[in-house]
Amino acid sequence: MPRTLLMIGTRKGLWTATSDDRETWTLDGPDEIRGEVHSVAIDKRGSSPRLFMASRSWHWGPQILHSDDGGATWERGKDGNAIAFPEDTGRSLESVWSIAPSPTEPDVVWAGSEPSALFRSEDRGESFEMVRPLWDHPHREQWGAGFGGQAIHTLLPHPTDPDQVTVAMSTGGVYRTSDRGGSWAPANQGIKAEFMPGDIQYPEFGQCVHKVARDSQDPQRLYAQNHGGVYRSDDGANSWTYIADGLPSEFGFPVVAHPREANTLYLFPLQGADGRFPVDGRCRVYRSRDGGEHWDELGKGLPEDGFWSAVMRDALCVDDDTPTGVYFGSRDGTVCGSSDEGETWQTIAEHLPDVLCVRAATI
Repeated sequence: MPRTLLMIGTRKGLWTATSDDRETWTLDGPDEIRGEVHSVAIDKRGSSPRLFMASRSWHWGPQILHSDDGGATWERGKDGNAIAFPEDTGRSLESVWSIAPSPTEPDVVWAGSEPSALFRSEDRGESFEMVRPLWDHPHREQWGAGFGGQAIHTLLPHPTDPDQVTVAMSTGGVYRTSDRGGSWAPANQGIKAEFMPGDIQYPEFGQCVHKVARDSQDPQRLYAQNHGGVYRSDDGANSWTYIADGLPSEFGFPVVAHPREANTLYLFPLQGADGRFPVDGRCRVYRSRDGGEHWDELGKGLPEDGFWSAVMRDALCVDDDTPTGVYFGSRDGTVCGSSDEGETWQTIAEHLPDVLCVRAATI
């Protein structure tokens, strides 16, 4: 019988929650309690699901672990660690912020790191090699560090064309390739860098993009949650249009696209860069079903007031069930879920460590 698996990465290890009906949940963990879990992924391409966990351990350092038995045991890949910077770069891996199995190449897995670099695996995550043209890009020395670090946090391999990959980083902005990583170009036209002087607030690169998602039905349509502003691109990131009107705030971290419905996306707005908590302390997810032209407030079952905790860039997700489930985890260790596309909510876990990332799938 299919069940839903929810992976919850925190500042002090990984928890998993499982459910047969998405109403009653069993919480297990923690695993990897000596590590900060910055990114998780569920790869359903093989004969059995492979789970990924990017951990920054005080003992082992940063690493990518994988599990083929639902999280009962974890392995570190070939030679004890799957990912490392080449010696000639003079840099070392600080953490892995994003993991993305390729939708077109069965054994390819992408990983984005801090400092900002892109890695590719051709053996389903056993080992990774740096995508050197992005690291050698002439802009790299000018990419800055956002408040959380300077890292590639978004990986969007194209759903049908393996030559195309879009990435995003803070601060640097959106970059893309159309030749399998052989060359990279910035793709930020229309995205504002409000922290820059007025005459250069729309630079070629340097934007503090917090997260980017791709529409499930139109691969040319992308959604971006910026440090200030929410944007949509209808032309594969050639240009961006502001779509934050109707939201309580233009600031936030995550953006997630519905897995089957076109033009449908979810956000968790925060009061602003200084007050990184829900507006007026009201815990609310916002959904648009028309590409950001209009927004619905979703909060039935969520706290009405007194909720002063943020949801980070990878701590909002959807599953692949019908109707779609929506989940988020906050920095105070609260994890909430909806089994009806966000219409109603329940609490799945409380008092966990600071939640950094969540991912869900039916397995």
